[in-house]
Amino acid sequence: MAEFIPVPPFDLVVFGATGDLSLRKLFPSLLHRFLDGQIPPQSRIIGVARSDLDSESFRKMVHEGHLKFDPKSKIDEAKCDEFLKHVEYVRVDATSPATEWGGLTDALANGNGNIRIFYLSTAPSLFVTIAQRLAEASVATPTSRIVLEKPIGRDLASSREINDGVGRVFDEHRTFRIDHYLGKETVQNLLVLRFANMLIEPIWSRATIDHVQITVAEQIGVEGRGEYYDKSGALRDMVQNHILQLLCLVALESPNTMDADAIRTEKLKVLSALRRIDAKTVAAKTVRGQYKAGLIDGRPVASYAEELGKPSRTETFVAIKAEVDNWRWAGVPFYLRTGKRMGARRSEIVVQFKDTPVPIFGANTGAPNKLVLRLQPDEGVRLWLNMKEPGPGGLRVKTAPLDLSFAEEFGGVRYPDAYERLLMDVVRGNLSLFMRRDEVDAAWDWADDLLAAWEETGQAPKLYAAGENGPDQSTLLLANEGRSWWDPE
Repeated sequence: MAEFIPVPPFDLVVFGATGDLSLRKLFPSLLHRFLDGQIPPQSRIIGVARSDLDSESFRKMVHEGHLKFDPKSKIDEAKCDEFLKHVEYVRVDATSPATEWGGLTDALANGNGNIRIFYLSTAPSLFVTIAQRLAEASVATPTSRIVLEKPIGRDLASSREINDGVGRVFDEHRTFRIDHYLGKETVQNLLVLRFANMLIEPIWSRATIDHVQITVAEQIGVEGRGEYYDKSGALRDMVQNHILQLLCLVALESPNTMDADAIRTEKLKVLSALRRIDAKTVAAKTVRGQYKAGLIDGRPVASYAEELGKPSRTETFVAIKAEVDNWRWAGVPFYLRTGKRMGARRSEIVVQFKDTPVPIFGANTGAPNKLVLRLQPDEGVRLWLNMKEPGPGGLRVKTAPLDLSFAEEFGGVRYPDAYERLLMDVVRGNLSLFMRRDEVDAAWDWADDLLAAWEETGQAPKLYAAGENGPDQSTLLLANEGRSWWDPE
């Protein structure tokens, strides 16, 4: 069993506790941390929402959420009951005056010395209000921490407004902007792969790498989030945060230490080096798409417009040719792609190396080497190499993978879910995997230029059938440069 670093006792207050994210991800993650001995006996988890519930009703809701969203875990009911003893519920309307927050004030009034954490699993429009109410109700102490779910705003201006408002109550070193992709095992392994292996780092540059692909493909549609999603779209929802953070980890220079600010400063340098996409280049470097009716795993599904109930110009798919203008990456395109209702649920980073300079094996040279880092499903790392195919009849080159599957290589060890890891990092005060404010600003600054270019040129989404990997124009984005997306069967 993996060893865990102990954490101090804490009080975790979850706003939006009856919402989908809380029941689907946060509480199941906390349950697993409890089973692994990572939640000290003195700790409390306080759910906060507007729903008219008592603690017992809320515990039942959390238990039902575990059974629904984490059915494979097969956790003993007695253990689950032990966990639920740590769970309480307080009814609070986040928009109400602080004078009506007495229930939360009373719940936190015992002065037990626990680290106090406020997790805002709510709409971003409530972030500043909640932070202000926490201060007015005198429950935000000088050592309290706040966790903000993405997206932080919808553009640079709104992001700054939110960060300014929250920052008046919580210092930067107590503000944890969470991106669960950064908590995935493969993402963290990328840093180790690069900087703990002399085999890898010397070839990690424009000298040997042809291009990089980052794909985050979803099979689901908007799943009841239509109103939010139609105001957001794929660029704001996925690219500005998840995908740009993955790009940073691929492209960053080695930090001097694994200190949080050392890592985040190197990521900021990458974001600052991203080439701007404007009205002159947007058509050649981006593709917007929107899914129409189609088949997912043989099952008919409706179009985005049908799910939304009205016509829309919002993109549910985007492909981008991004470029990092620095010494290491000049001339190496980063192809970014994300979308809903695609052929398979898959998130991965593909680093494709250049062809051999001289094809001494003629037409039988094999395919370029690829390093594939699979984030989901089935996390793992696979390096595709060219080898001699066994047998008589001459020298034949075959491309074959060297495979490191975490499930197979480390069988029997349950690796924490991304939220499990990140929640414990908040308790420890480790900011390494959380975005610093200047990172958020830089990402929005770049994304805003692209959004403005779409608006200026009137670039409309191209339709693609549900179950396909985006519109045909996405294929051409690479094909026009002699490349193709990595889409394994």
